[in-house]
Amino acid sequence: MTSLKQLFGGGARQFGMVFALIALVIIFQIATGGKVLTPTNAQNIINGNSYVLILAIGMVLVIIAGHIDLSVGSVAAVVGIIVALAIRDWGIPWWAGILLGLAVGAVIGAWQGFWVAYVGIPGFITTLAGMMFFRGANQYIGKSNTVPVPEEIQTLGAGYLPEWGPNTGLNNWTLLLGILAVAGVVYGELRKRRSARRLGGTPVPLWVSITRMVALGAVIAYATVLFGSGRVGTSFPVSGVILGVLVLLYGFVSSRTITGRHVYAVGGNKVAAALSGVNIRRTNFFVMMNMSVLAALAGIVFIGRSTASGPFDGTNWELDAIAAVFIGGAAVSGGVGTVVGSLIGGLVMAVLNNGLQLMGVGSDSTQMIKGLVLLAAVAFDVYNKVQGRPSIVGLLMKGARRGRPEGPGPDDSNAGTGAVPVSQNETLARS
Repeated sequence: MTSLKQLFGGGARQFGMVFALIALVIIFQIATGGKVLTPTNAQNIINGNSYVLILAIGMVLVIIAGHIDLSVGSVAAVVGIIVALAIRDWGIPWWAGILLGLAVGAVIGAWQGFWVAYVGIPGFITTLAGMMFFRGANQYIGKSNTVPVPEEIQTLGAGYLPEWGPNTGLNNWTLLLGILAVAGVVYGELRKRRSARRLGGTPVPLWVSITRMVALGAVIAYATVLFGSGRVGTSFPVSGVILGVLVLLYGFVSSRTITGRHVYAVGGNKVAAALSGVNIRRTNFFVMMNMSVLAALAGIVFIGRSTASGPFDGTNWELDAIAAVFIGGAAVSGGVGTVVGSLIGGLVMAVLNNGLQLMGVGSDSTQMIKGLVLLAAVAFDVYNKVQGRPSIVGLLMKGARRGRPEGPGPDDSNAGTGAVPVSQNETLARS
């Protein structure tokens, strides 16, 4: 089990979701006769769910900070109609329309952040009001009409990376991205080992690093071939590139910056964070404003995919984003969660939805199954916290541990004590 923990880096809950994602892909690949892992279907999964995944990146920070945002769908809808009208009727170029949309999202986020952070109204109430207000604003501004968007905006939501250079049998941009991703994995692993030595620690065994590099490299290579070998004119989606940039950016912000640590501290223990000097109001204002900016971006990507903005855009998007975050490992009580975990949770929902559609399952049954998956994920998290159970890796290896002497192991420090395990950030905040 120690070897498995070293291999997975201790992120057992997230890797549990990775296993679930892989299992879903394999099950649906078999059940649909090989329709899931085709270039066209893989591209559709990314293009069709990129807006929800963008929302999930912002929503995880909101939930880590101990809030929730129910207005993201309505904010995306009102920004979408403003961008569409600005480009069609006001005569501004498409790129200025995008900047205008992001600015509107920032203003809306500042408005909601003000009520949450400086007035003290709970985020649930503030964004519930926002959900109703901005839904009405979308229909008032657009007069409940559908407004088309230009080709440049459509490229953001439904376009593909262009072709260039020699004929390699794959789309060259997709191939280049794949090579850079593999190089990034190798560099990151070597950098992690070098940092461990520099800080006086002991890096993980070399075979663990090699196994991780080979496994991740194989997955990236397969994805590169899958996305780059589709029909002529298709490749890796542009919305997927936007999503990848956001994951790298927000993964860095949440884990390597003071702002990110403040978000975890506020969600883990607000009193301790305040006593430690964390500006709670500014942190809450940031997460709410950031959420609305990403909602604006999601709205722009969506109207690009649907080629127009309409009065029913964004309906129930907040529910999909919240579900993705909780399935990805965020704690209901706040203070716990990661950007990558939310992305994985969103992909689990996307593959589940796509696979059931390919199997001809109706939307009613699909909704019931997705609801049960969400309930199971959250129940698993709550059960483990209350019971102080070992990690999912520990559960998988439970049978293998039966042969060893009695007594708590390295993963069972909380077992039998009744103590509720806390995250590293909670520990830092309470110290």
